[in-house]
Amino acid sequence: MNAIAKDGQFNPDSSMLGLALPMVSAARFAELSGIPVGVVRGWIAKGYLPTYSMGKYTMINLALLNHMAMQKAFSL
Repeated sequence: MNAIAKDGQFNPDSSMLGLALPMVSAARFAELSGIPVGVVRGWIAKGYLPTYSMGKYTMINLALLNHMAMQKAFSL
């Protein structure tokens, strides 16, 4: 359940975190989708998943992935 920590910070439960952020790590994407993290990293390397780099971190752009999926669905 979502809660306010003693330091005053909002701590969403882990089941909502992936849905609340427009970007997630490869490990979190793997956890949410049930795909092994090695496969997800391979998809990133091949360009199958849209990513955004922030410093040394590469995040999967869920908003763009959803947009791409919707475009493909309507073009069939």
